[in-house]
Amino acid sequence: MLKRFLGKFGGQLAIDLGTANTLVGVPGEGVVLDEPSVVAVERGTHRILSGGCAVGHLARQMLGRTPESIDVVHPLREGVITDFELCEAMLRYFIRKARRAAPWSRPRVVIGVPGCITPVEKRAIFNSAQRAGAGEVLLLPEAKAAAIGSGLPIAEPVASMVCDVGGGTTEVAVMSLGEVVSGRSIRVGGDHMDLAVVDYLKHHYSLDVGLSTAEELKIDVGSAYPLAEEQVAEVRGRDAISNLPRRATITSEEVRHALAEPLHEIVAAVKDTLNGCGPELAADLVDAGLVLCGGGALLRGLDRFIEQQTGLPARVAPEASTSVARGALICLQDLPKWRSTLESSDDEV
Repeated sequence: MLKRFLGKFGGQLAIDLGTANTLVGVPGEGVVLDEPSVVAVERGTHRILSGGCAVGHLARQMLGRTPESIDVVHPLREGVITDFELCEAMLRYFIRKARRAAPWSRPRVVIGVPGCITPVEKRAIFNSAQRAGAGEVLLLPEAKAAAIGSGLPIAEPVASMVCDVGGGTTEVAVMSLGEVVSGRSIRVGGDHMDLAVVDYLKHHYSLDVGLSTAEELKIDVGSAYPLAEEQVAEVRGRDAISNLPRRATITSEEVRHALAEPLHEIVAAVKDTLNGCGPELAADLVDAGLVLCGGGALLRGLDRFIEQQTGLPARVAPEASTSVARGALICLQDLPKWRSTLESSDDEV
């Protein structure tokens, strides 16, 4: 009860705690923070650089460019906290930055989480959020949050399907009457696409590049479906044999080939989810199709690729990268309606 009192009078926040990015929403203001889930620390310690300033965008700029005395760390991997102290420090920084008013109070927080995390991993999120300054902590499955944030009629007796492609996980779900009827959560996402590009360049061009370079290449010329006009990009890195700086030219067809494996894993999750649907729900989806959310949904041609592979109409949600945060925000703003779908830290006490 004390946590709920603090949440009521200490403000409220919606958090999409992602592997690649963390987004924070404030009721009445919308999404006010969108920063990389990255922290820069002194090597061998958990001391964040510059008094806590090397978090988010500032830390991401250091990736691959730090001296031996500095490490740039991702506190989450595949939607799971891998470094509790740094995740707590990062969350504390983001919460304080998002809450310009009454920074001393302990807000009620709704956090979107992958469907594949274990009870132990949920406990880690509860603990990290509370130590970072949250009062009552509520967890919301990311698939449901993405569907709500995309405006799908999940409370109605009709099938709504969402595919949320994040940095570390992909959440696929068919919902009806406010509940998930069939769903899959896999540890494949945008980060795995970046790694696939890194591996392709190493094996086919003997060129070592960083994940940031691979991500830029994916964004610039990458696609899941053939482009009307294929493109060419120049990529710079280190020669894997001579260790000297070198550049290479790569085509959009090659990037698409590099992305094939993670893309087919996502399609397999979509098909598995569809196999769990009854005939009436499947009939609804023939017309309704599925909605793509998350940062990974912005890969060009992903909607057409999924449509080709499954036969279902697919479309990308407006502001796809903020769908989970906006869905969590909607739940906060109408908490009595959605509380039964949330898992509270109070429930575990």
